[in-house]
Amino acid sequence: MSVTALSSSSSPAYFSASLCRKERLAAEVILRVWISRRNRNLFKLLKHAARAAEYCVTYQILRLVSPLEAELIRDPSMQCKIRFRFAGEEFPPFIVFKIFHHTGGYGNKYINGKRALNPSSEAAADACRLMGYRVYYDQMIRDEVQHLKHKITDIIDVATMKDYMQYISHLDETPAYLGGRDNHWRKLSLENVPRTMIMYDIINYAESGKLSSQLKKELSFLLCLPHNEEVQRRQLSIVTQSSSRNRKLHTSPVKTI
Repeated sequence: MSVTALSSSSSPAYFSASLCRKERLAAEVILRVWISRRNRNLFKLLKHAARAAEYCVTYQILRLVSPLEAELIRDPSMQCKIRFRFAGEEFPPFIVFKIFHHTGGYGNKYINGKRALNPSSEAAADACRLMGYRVYYDQMIRDEVQHLKHKITDIIDVATMKDYMQYISHLDETPAYLGGRDNHWRKLSLENVPRTMIMYDIINYAESGKLSSQLKKELSFLLCLPHNEEVQRRQLSIVTQSSSRNRKLHTSPVKTI
C-alpha cells in the first residue's frame, strides 16, 4: 500500500464518513426492529378484535350494518353463523365478515327470475312485455358478459368439484339483481362498531395510527400472552366492554364464551 493511500485512510474525514455510515446502519436496524415490534403488537390487537366480534358482540355489530340480517342470527331455526377474517394486500389488514347458513345437509333453494323463467317459455315473453325490451335486453347482455368473464355462472357449467366451488363463490359475490345471493365478504368499518368499545379504538388505531387513552391503559394486558382460557376470556371482555365499565372489569365476573 502506498503512503498516499495510508494517509487518506487515516485522515479525520475518512473516520468521520465511516462513523456516519455505521450510525446510519445502526439507526436503520433499530427502526426495522421497532416497526416489526409495532406491527406484531398491532396484529395481536386486531386478532383480539376479530375474535371478540365473532364470539361476543356479533349481534351488536350486525345490527348496525343491517338490522334485518341481524335478526337471522337470533332465529334458532335459521342456524346462521358469522365469520370474521382478515383481508387486504398491505399491512395492516382490515377485518371482513360473511354470513354462513348451516343447512344440515339439505341445501338451500334460491328463487330468482334467471332460474325460474326459461328463455323459450311464455313467462319469459310476459316478463319481456312487463319490463320493456330495453331493460330485458340489458339483462340478457349482463348475463352473457358475466358468463364470458367467469365461465362458470350456471349449474349446467359445473363438471367437477372445483367448478362447483367456483360456482358457489360466484353466486355469493353476484348482486341479487343479477341472480346471485349478494353474500360476499364485507369490510368491517368504524361505523359498524359501537364507539364505547375498545374494539373501536383498536380499529381506529389500525386505520389512523392514533392510540386512544383508554387503549393505552389496557395495552399491556391485551398484549400479554394468554397462558390459560381465563386470561383469554378477560382479554376478549376488555375489548367488548364499554369504556365506562373497563375500570371494574378485573374484579367483575367474566361471561364464558
